[in-house]
Amino acid sequence: MVDIYELLPRERTPVDYRNLVSDPRIDQDGLRQLGQNPFPFVRSAVARSPIANAATLAAVSLDGLDRWTRNSILIAIARHPNADRSTLLGVLIETRALLNQPNERPFAAALALARRAELSESEVLGLIEQPNASRRMARGVRRALAEREPR
Repeated sequence: MVDIYELLPRERTPVDYRNLVSDPRIDQDGLRQLGQNPFPFVRSAVARSPIANAATLAAVSLDGLDRWTRNSILIAIARHPNADRSTLLGVLIETRALLNQPNERPFAAALALARRAELSESEVLGLIEQPNASRRMARGVRRALAEREPR
């Protein structure tokens, strides 16, 4: 297990934390720690890291984020090739909850989830039944489901 503080310079800036995400010495434990970092752009970098595994992606904190950043992290995780069914179900649950809140628009995350074969059609179709799902999002979800490769 790598201690991220040993990899960071003594005098560090927020950018040093983001740069650490792509450091070749970082491991999954270090990425999980960075996924809890108070700086949103660090958490976003973890969600986009090609080496992040499913457990690391699932551990990225969405707490205290503005709508834009939270949605971009949900999209990144939903599209991530290392996201497994369990991780995608977490994104699905979060997306469904957001679709039940006024002024939340996780539409791109819903579309990304619809493209993932790890989720059943019925699980994804549950998103379009939520109170704040738009008709445009519903059309996009149905289209993405229809375009899926057969399992």
